[in-house]
Amino acid sequence: MAKGPKRIKDDILLRVRVLYLLFVLIGVLVFVRLLCVQFFSTEIRVNAEKLDRKIFTEQVIHAHRGTIFSRTGDPLATSIFRYTVLFDFGCEGFDNDESFREQADSLSKLLAAFFKDKSAKEYRERMLSERAEHFKVRYIKDTVVPRSEGWFDRVVDRLRGEEFKTVKLYDTMRNHTPVRIFRDVDYNEWQTLKTYPVLNWNLGVVYDIDKHDDRAFPHHDLARYTVGRRNESGKAYGIESLFDEQLRGRDGVELRQRIAPGFWGRVDSKINTDPEDGMDVVTTLDIDIQEVADRALREQLAKQNALWGTTLVMEAATGDILAMVNLSRNAKGEYVENFNHALMSRAEPGSTFKLAAMLALVDEAGMDMSRTYDSGSGKSVNVGAAKVPVRDSHDAGGVIDLKTAVAESANVYFAKAVYETYASNPDRYVEYLRHLHLDRKVCVGFSDMGEAVPRFPYRGSSIWYPHVTLVKLGYGYGIEVTPIHMLTLYNAVANNGRMVAPRLVSELRKDDRTVETFDTEVLVDKICSDKSLKIVRECLEETARSGTAKEYFGDKVPFGVGAKTGTAQFAQGGIKYGDGYYLGSMATYFPSDEPRYTIYTSVYTRYGRGTTFYGAGLAGPVNRKVATFVYNREHDWCGHVTRTSAERYPVAVKGGNIVQTRKIADKFSPRTSFDRRRGWGTARVDSVSTVIISSISDGMQMPDVKGMGLKDALFILENRGLSVTFSGKGAVCSQSIRAGEPVRRGTAVHITLK
Repeated sequence: MAKGPKRIKDDILLRVRVLYLLFVLIGVLVFVRLLCVQFFSTEIRVNAEKLDRKIFTEQVIHAHRGTIFSRTGDPLATSIFRYTVLFDFGCEGFDNDESFREQADSLSKLLAAFFKDKSAKEYRERMLSERAEHFKVRYIKDTVVPRSEGWFDRVVDRLRGEEFKTVKLYDTMRNHTPVRIFRDVDYNEWQTLKTYPVLNWNLGVVYDIDKHDDRAFPHHDLARYTVGRRNESGKAYGIESLFDEQLRGRDGVELRQRIAPGFWGRVDSKINTDPEDGMDVVTTLDIDIQEVADRALREQLAKQNALWGTTLVMEAATGDILAMVNLSRNAKGEYVENFNHALMSRAEPGSTFKLAAMLALVDEAGMDMSRTYDSGSGKSVNVGAAKVPVRDSHDAGGVIDLKTAVAESANVYFAKAVYETYASNPDRYVEYLRHLHLDRKVCVGFSDMGEAVPRFPYRGSSIWYPHVTLVKLGYGYGIEVTPIHMLTLYNAVANNGRMVAPRLVSELRKDDRTVETFDTEVLVDKICSDKSLKIVRECLEETARSGTAKEYFGDKVPFGVGAKTGTAQFAQGGIKYGDGYYLGSMATYFPSDEPRYTIYTSVYTRYGRGTTFYGAGLAGPVNRKVATFVYNREHDWCGHVTRTSAERYPVAVKGGNIVQTRKIADKFSPRTSFDRRRGWGTARVDSVSTVIISSISDGMQMPDVKGMGLKDALFILENRGLSVTFSGKGAVCSQSIRAGEPVRRGTAVHITLK
């Protein structure tokens, strides 16, 4: 019996309802599963987080580290962007061996030509060896597999009796450790390199680049230990360490999304923060003076075969450190900056300390400069109740006054003077030394760079010995200070008695805007009275003029100098006084009439290593070279000619070659009178500014060479066969044989110039 239309309709409706319920059930199951995945499944949540980290990542945006400048704006340390190219020799892009070898061959030739540090062969062999190390195919085993995959082919193989075959299984091992083939490059270099084979492939396939801030030092190792360095672990020293927080700035963060292998895009997020670049540090260092001091000290250390040395240059009024050189001899015999001796090398200074003793005697005790003591004429003298043996390195002259004692650096004089003055109350002397800041740090703004605290003696301390320490404190023993302490003390004398702290950094800047300034710090407003200061300066200037510093200053420089030398036997740690180690030093300020700069040099050596161990011979050449350079560079020290409408004429003209004298006279004087057009003659200027040139007669009579320059006078006299000696500089002011007297060849004559 056939089904009716109603029965068919009911069947269709039933099926629809079943399907509907089935879909609802599936939806409920999916929903429940989603709830489980979302809220209850730890494993799935962990996997989701891993996937999320692969898609999204927080990228640190490093801030640009600030620049360290010299006082004239020259960068001493700055940051530039560098690119590190890291190759992935285990990636699929290098699977084709033939293609890889071809590309490696081309790239190696270009890299060798670009960097010029290795040959093309070396670059190529390096790349081939790295690929062999990072991409390996190894044999596993033999196995039996069906010969064919399709059912029809397998039936045919079975009918032929060749249904299976034996194959070898291999395993590919990939090591994705990044490898650097060449050095880091800057932006311009990378623009060229990325056009080379392999490097012009898609980024992130066979290599990756790491863009980072790298520290550059335009002046290389000049002032290296003062400027400082930062290593990869973040440890630093010098100014880099002292102002690390200000230089570092603040890093930023950026959320990035993975778009394709090697490509990431920025995602807007509330965690995104822009980096804040570091501030710039402006130092007081003068790069020209630093370079001259470095070269002078380096040459002197090599010449003397010394162990280490330091040279400091300070601006008297401000305390600005214009140069700080620290050189040490390494195992290879090279002199490098690897320790800050100026701040850290604490030692007994020797005779340069006599400035402190002289100030105490003259200012605190009121001793007159004419006070005399018997210096022992170079012999050992027992001083004080403890009979401390003291001697000088040379005969200072027996009974001498204060000025002579300073000039000749007489140990016996100062030992006697200090002991006899302060034996009844040593605390007076000790307190005056404290007044001179010899018991504490002086680097107010940069003491954290490692400045050593002086080893200061006082009654009750472990280094105070009754009747012994007081004697030694008279001539620079029994106390240990650093070169920066001695520089600060001498600079106070140069600065009219005002002791200022050394200043190494003047300001912090941000985008050419001054953020913070560091003013000059005054340690002592007045270290002594004006009367005492005058006496002290007179003694120091006499030392440069006729004393132990005469060989390097005196009449050898065109400016006045105040100086003091020092030679100290070194005993510290396991080294004893008799082991032959010495610290030679010299302090210098100039020009003496209005001091602007102070120089202090210390050289540490061992007797027998070089030609001398005395302070004058070790430090003198360095101080003179630096002082001469600074003086010649300061053009404002020279006189200036003011332009006026009034006519000016010379009051004197040098004689000599008549042609040259006439030429000068015609240019600068209104009238010129002469009796011969050529030859040699004297010149004078009369009351109406007329230059009168009188020729010198021929023959063997003594000519009148007064008023001539040295060149012309020597030519005239030696042309007549005379033996000439001279002294002074300028024009001839006197001659040992009067003009007109008869002479003959070989006659000795002396001329004086002024």
